[in-house]
Amino acid sequence: MLLLFVAQGCGIYNFTGGNPGLAKTFQVDFFQNNAPIIEPGLDRQFTLALQDVIQSQTNLDLVTASADLVYAGEIVDYRITPNSATSNQTAALNRLTIAVNVRFTNNVEDDKDFERRFSFFFDFPATTQVDAIEQTAFEEIFDRLTQDIFNASLADW
Repeated sequence: MLLLFVAQGCGIYNFTGGNPGLAKTFQVDFFQNNAPIIEPGLDRQFTLALQDVIQSQTNLDLVTASADLVYAGEIVDYRITPNSATSNQTAALNRLTIAVNVRFTNNVEDDKDFERRFSFFFDFPATTQVDAIEQTAFEEIFDRLTQDIFNASLADW
C-alpha cells in the first residue's frame, strides 16, 4: 500500500530525465548541412542520431508531420583547427568541431519553444588523417550534441 502511494506521488518518472509533458508525437526535420565545409552524409547521420536519442529516451511516437514536438535546424559549422602546438611550432592535436542551430517547437506548451546553437568537438593527433577518425569523432560529437538538445528540450533536471 505504501509503495502504491509513493509511486502515485511521484507521477510518471523515467530514468532518462525526459519529460515530454502532454506531447505524444515528435518529428525531426532534415538538418541540412549549411556549414562552410560540406562533409557528405553528415546531415543524414545527424538527423538520424537525433531521432534515435529521442526515441530511445522517451515513449513519443516519431511522425513526419503535425507533431506535438518539432525539431528543425541546420548544421552551421564543420571545421578542423589546430588545438595545441609542439616545441617545433607544429600542431600536436587537431580539433574537429561541429555546430548545429536548432529550432525546437513545442505545440503543446508554447513557452518551451527555443532556438539555440549547440556545438561540440573531438580532438585527435595532428599526424592522423580525418578519414581515419571520422566515424569515431562523429559518434562522440553526435552523442554529446543530441543529448544536449534532448536535455534542453525535454529534461527537467
